[in-house]
Amino acid sequence: MIIAGIAGAEAGFWIALGLALVARYLLRQRTLSTVLLWSLPVIDLALLALVVIDLAGGSAPTASHALAASYLGFTIAFGHPLIRWADAAFAHRFAGAARPPKPAKGSAAQVRALWTEWLRVVLAAVIASVILAVLALAVRRDPIPRTLEEAGANPLWAQMITLGVVVVIWFLAGPAFARRTEATPHASS
Repeated sequence: MIIAGIAGAEAGFWIALGLALVARYLLRQRTLSTVLLWSLPVIDLALLALVVIDLAGGSAPTASHALAASYLGFTIAFGHPLIRWADAAFAHRFAGAARPPKPAKGSAAQVRALWTEWLRVVLAAVIASVILAVLALAVRRDPIPRTLEEAGANPLWAQMITLGVVVVIWFLAGPAFARRTEATPHASS
């Protein structure tokens, strides 16, 4: 049931976003577009409510519950920039706007973008961890694990460890070794 909820939330996000962009750029219905964009957080709240109801109803925590919390963290942290990107791409494709800029490889803008993206991953992991802790402590009333083995036995606590690993890997794959390359000087004539 929770996996279906996550899939529904993901599908709902893209459908609502697509309809909002169609309403804004093709139908010129800015109010409808705004209402559809405001429905995006409601979709996340519905998924959170589903998870809380399921766990409060006595279900044992599963990896699906933990995945839902992680999905919510990443949606909150990455939702706004994703919407901005989709808006710019849609405006370029259907409304004659300029192509969204992409920073040049090795530029200061690209390095800054990698750091910004990683900081969003950190934010997503923190948000997801807070949701996981609330689900474990307040909804399930599970005790705080004393060891990594105890944490690993409960999917909600184990997911926090996984999120920490994701943050480290993302750092190493992204900004850790990103360096700004100097532009090659032009030879004077």
